[in-house]
Amino acid sequence: MKSVLELTDYMGFQGLLDDEEKLVRETARTFVNEQVLPIIDEHAQNETFPQHLVPIMGEMGFFGPSLPVEYGCAGLSNVAYGLLMYELERGDSAIRSMASVQGSLVMYPIYAFGSDAQKKYWLPKLASGEKIGCFGLTEPDFGSNPGGMRTHAVKEGNGRWRINGTKMWITNGSIADVALVWARTDEGISGFLVPTDSDGFTAPRMKGKWSLRASVTSELVLQDVMVDEEASLLPDCVGLKCPLKCLTQARYGIAWGALGAADNCYQTALEYAQSRIQFDKPIAGFQLQQKKLTEMVTELTKGQLLALQLGRLKDQGTFTPAQVSMAKMNNVKIALDIARSARTMLGANGIMGEYPIMRHANNLESVYTYEGTHDMHTLIIAEAVTGIAAYR
Repeated sequence: MKSVLELTDYMGFQGLLDDEEKLVRETARTFVNEQVLPIIDEHAQNETFPQHLVPIMGEMGFFGPSLPVEYGCAGLSNVAYGLLMYELERGDSAIRSMASVQGSLVMYPIYAFGSDAQKKYWLPKLASGEKIGCFGLTEPDFGSNPGGMRTHAVKEGNGRWRINGTKMWITNGSIADVALVWARTDEGISGFLVPTDSDGFTAPRMKGKWSLRASVTSELVLQDVMVDEEASLLPDCVGLKCPLKCLTQARYGIAWGALGAADNCYQTALEYAQSRIQFDKPIAGFQLQQKKLTEMVTELTKGQLLALQLGRLKDQGTFTPAQVSMAKMNNVKIALDIARSARTMLGANGIMGEYPIMRHANNLESVYTYEGTHDMHTLIIAEAVTGIAAYR
């Protein structure tokens, strides 16, 4: 019988991991099995996020795990971080999204672009889960073209800035203690750490989603929000390249995370097919169902090896953003394909909350779009290949 700590491994994937990476994956898998899987369907059905898990995840080192230990982080390799995202999204995309935003989109830019004081204040609190962050880049009219943003910040003197604008589709927005808001200034696009209890700041939650139902998705509205430059302005970044570097970090985690959802769908379909009897034998014995399982495990295996190689390149410091785009684009697509194929194997049972497949399939529709749409990543890769940017 398959161990509950095992992932799908057709090509000796786990043999390519070191002991620390294996331990991180098994620790995360145990957490998901015990803390996430028993409750996540109810949260998805009710459009609620299991916020009680945040301090537990913080205590386990799940937030910003590849950042230095001096800030209360785990100091793990990028591969270990990827394996963590794999297991969290095996539970649900909402759990991985929360951790991705906290670590890659809030903690990483504070570490990369923040002042020493900002790092010392925010990173330990975010690492422990004492504080929650969100990342405000996308706007109602500017998704794939963030450079067109209308949110702007004006320096008022006495070290104060006034921020006005609206952000959209913001994970963690309504539960965040701090929002990293990107705004246009006279010098260029800059990042501001905005406490969410600031006057003029509101974050209405977006309800009625058919996807990522257990995730908190919000609008951010800033009306004459005043912040102090020393505490809020990230000093070491000006220009669109800064938020794009953050997105590269998040996309890397998604390339791993989507595989976790795919793995859960594949294993569910395999187990179901081995036990479901039709025409006097398990449906796993019919050629059409075997073809589906073969295609699923093949694509999952290819995705695992792609993510692992990207992680090794990232740890060596030799990766490129276009390589991250390839992994995100490919792995989310194959995860969605696997979820859809797995659903057909379960027939009508595949739509029931008793099984995770439809929940994963619906979630992956959003993952296919956010952190760069499938089409945009296609063009990013093509630009790297041809030297011509087709989206300009």
